Amino acid sequence: MNSSGARGAVETVWRMESARIVGALARYTGDFALAEDLAQEALAEALVSWSVNGVPEQPAAWLLTTGRRRAIDTFRRRSALDERYAVLARELSDEPGADELFSYDAIDDDVLALMFTACHPVLSKEARIALTLRVVGGLGSDEIAKAFLVPVATIQARITRAKKTLAAARVPFAVPESHELDERLGSVLQVIYLVFTEGSYASGGDDWIRTGLTDEARRLARMMVKLKPEPEVFGLLALLELTAARFPARTDDAGRPVLLEDQDRRRWDSSAIRRGRAALERAAAAGRGLGAYGLQASIAECHAVAESVAATDWPRIVVLYEALGRLAPSPVVELNHAVAVAMASGPAAGLELVDAISANGRLGASHLLPAVRGELLNRLGRREEARSALQEAAAMCGNSAERAALEAKIRALE
Repeated sequence: MNSSGARGAVETVWRMESARIVGALARYTGDFALAEDLAQEALAEALVSWSVNGVPEQPAAWLLTTGRRRAIDTFRRRSALDERYAVLARELSDEPGADELFSYDAIDDDVLALMFTACHPVLSKEARIALTLRVVGGLGSDEIAKAFLVPVATIQARITRAKKTLAAARVPFAVPESHELDERLGSVLQVIYLVFTEGSYASGGDDWIRTGLTDEARRLARMMVKLKPEPEVFGLLALLELTAARFPARTDDAGRPVLLEDQDRRRWDSSAIRRGRAALERAAAAGRGLGAYGLQASIAECHAVAESVAATDWPRIVVLYEALGRLAPSPVVELNHAVAVAMASGPAAGLELVDAISANGRLGASHLLPAVRGELLNRLGRREEARSALQEAAAMCGNSAERAALEAKIRALE
């Protein structure tokens, strides 16, 4: 096998099995940061070995065995400086082989612990995202940097600082105790949600949707459903599936945004809608009431089942946004509520709410507020004011595809 073939095989195995490999090595060594380094060293060795000897029959086990061997070598080298490592080196030499270490009896706990460690609240939001995509998602630093439009060095620095922070805070590699679980679960779900949001509404660059990020977020959500089948985990998965179902119709052939009222709903992914509705049913079945993700999924479901914008149950969406605003208040929720009110009760009612949001200044840095305001002013026939608001939105928008759509609206007004 040539080097390019070996690289492709390594990348495929790593993307599929990275969480299991790093998780097993972390359990084996008791050191999260070391486990990730060992896994990366095993990957580098595989690139050389597999190009010469071919891909082994069990490539994931090969990587784990290599990582385990490097762990023993590492502890033996360190034993010259610290007697604790000498003890570890002797103990690890007697540990079971990769087959037992990689057993599926323990693997689910390993992956769950990996998710909770990478998303620990002691880390910043940016560090949690980078570390999760690296060690759980199996993405390289270059892929993460490209997705978030930042230099590779920035991502590498975030990952390095994150591992140092976890070590300094002595965060154990383990599933949290039951009293910590709810708080930490929220951190994990937030990271998955943020990854999906950045992919579905790209804040910068040329592409309006980055399906690489949204697909990875959905994969992580499905993983969490298997590992922790809690109602709000199902609610998050439902939200991601129902939102992603509209992606095929959200852009035209040139990649330009297509507004909801102009989308060909026949292009929506019916399989994703079915999966999303099934997950939402599971979230509601617990009988404890829907959480923030479940409420957002319910809003997405209203769109998914409607034949058109006019046929959408806007009064129900208004009520759902009011409930969401009480449970998880934010300026963006307020703005979306104003849009729903405009659709249910007319643009004047919606504009009154938008102006109230504008007055408090909490969305002053976002292009979304003037964009919505311009749309409502246009519907009220106040074209000059609408043009001014849309021009403000276009000037603030960081995504070129969305900016082009705003500029097209401005030209239409002229």
